[in-house]
Amino acid sequence: MADTTADTKKQDRTAAKLARQIGAFAKRHGGAEGQLAHIGQAGTRIVLVGTDGGWGDLVAPTYATAEQAAEKAGLTLHEEFDGEFAARVKTGPYEWSRMAGIQL
Repeated sequence: MADTTADTKKQDRTAAKLARQIGAFAKRHGGAEGQLAHIGQAGTRIVLVGTDGGWGDLVAPTYATAEQAAEKAGLTLHEEFDGEFAARVKTGPYEWSRMAGIQL
């Protein structure tokens, strides 16, 4: 039987660390919003989009930890990464060359 108290404390520490990282991203980009995406056994991706169009992501070990981190950071979450939210992302030459490389 797992020590649920230890597990809870570990989840709280992980969520707090992710919340600090989310906060730092938001500060650098004039604010941020996000979306949570399951990525299988690897956990949950926290996709971040800054007010300035900058973007990034973090990975949490579980969906619950990702939700907890987003809540601690005051991050507004979107259900889907589409439409107006996705249109805010600004891409540059690096991203376009990576996308073109994948298609070749």
